[in-house]
Order: sequence, then C-alpha cells, then structure tokens
Amino acid sequence: MDEKRKQFQALVSEAAACVRCSAMCGRTAVLSDLNGPIDARVMFIGEAPGRKGADRTRIPFSGDQSGRNFERFLTSINLQRSEIFITSAALCNPRKATGANRRPTASELRNCSDFLRRTLALVDPAVIVTLGMVALEALKSLQYHELNLRKDAGKIRLWNGRLLVPLYHPSPQVLITSRDERAQLRDYKVVARAMRRIGNPP
Repeated sequence: MDEKRKQFQALVSEAAACVRCSAMCGRTAVLSDLNGPIDARVMFIGEAPGRKGADRTRIPFSGDQSGRNFERFLTSINLQRSEIFITSAALCNPRKATGANRRPTASELRNCSDFLRRTLALVDPAVIVTLGMVALEALKSLQYHELNLRKDAGKIRLWNGRLLVPLYHPSPQVLITSRDERAQLRDYKVVARAMRRIGNPP
C-alpha cells in the first residue's frame, strides 16, 4: 500500500502541474486524497468538476445541487463516500467566458484520458459507475465499447474485465429532462447489486 500511495501522490502532483489544456491553465485538477480511498472496490466517474461544486470544495460531487443529489442517491443504498473513489473524465472545471459550466471538449477529454487510465489502473476497482454520457464515452479511449447511456443505463455490463454500471448524471437538469428521481433511485439499486456480485455489499 505504501508503494501504491507513493504512485498516487506522484499522479496527483503531475495532474496539479498539467498545462495541456490552454483554457484550464488557471485551474487546479480535482485529484487528491479527498477523492476517496485508493483501494476502493467501486469507482464513480463524473464528467468534470462543477464551478460551484468540486472546483470550489476540491471534493468531487460536493457543494452544489448535483453533489447533494449524489449524496442522496448514495444514502438510498447505504453506500458511504468513505467506501468509494470518485474522479472525472476531465479533472479541471471547464467553463464559458460567462463563468458558467460547459461540457469538456473532445481535446480536453483526450488530454485527460491518461490521468483517467492511470487512476483506474492504480485504484483497480471491481465496479465502475459512470455518471452521464461524457463519462461513459470517456471510457472508450481506454477500452472500446459500444454502450449507450439511453440503452444501457441502470444495467450491469462487462467492460475491460470489470463490472460497469452506466448511470445518468445527478444534475438537477437531468432529473427534470432525462431521468427523474424515481428512476435514478432504481438505478442505484443496480449499483448495490453489482457490489453484491463482487462480494462487497454496501
């Protein structure tokens, strides 16, 4: 574990010093011990840190409404943050000139894909849960898949030797337009089922 922790700290330092994306050079990658235990059996992958959330708190999915929704969904299956590792397809907050959040560009996701690949290899979770289409698509750069959020959300799939559960993003907009609270609560029960399959129930 000491060697693993040393490798993780080196990855954190490298991400903090990264200047690959010109639009994000003034921002700090959200990757640290606050992301969760590096021996977690379950990894959640989001899109990118939110301006009012993780970019401010340094804790993925915290400090904004998406974070509060995420906490509620975790609680519904008795899953604690201390049991999971959370990261993002893009480690820095992408935003418009107005300051509003925006979706990371394809080049920004490519620039961050090596951090995602190395984080995944280091944590080595048995279950991966993607939160939203961007996170699910980001996995394609690591190991190609043909999964589609609309078709595969809330189902247990096999990907790269692991169990993968694609979920919708917990943002308030998604809850209104794409996947309501009742459906998302059902989806999280599938996460619990995946954890039972690996002998690690929440």
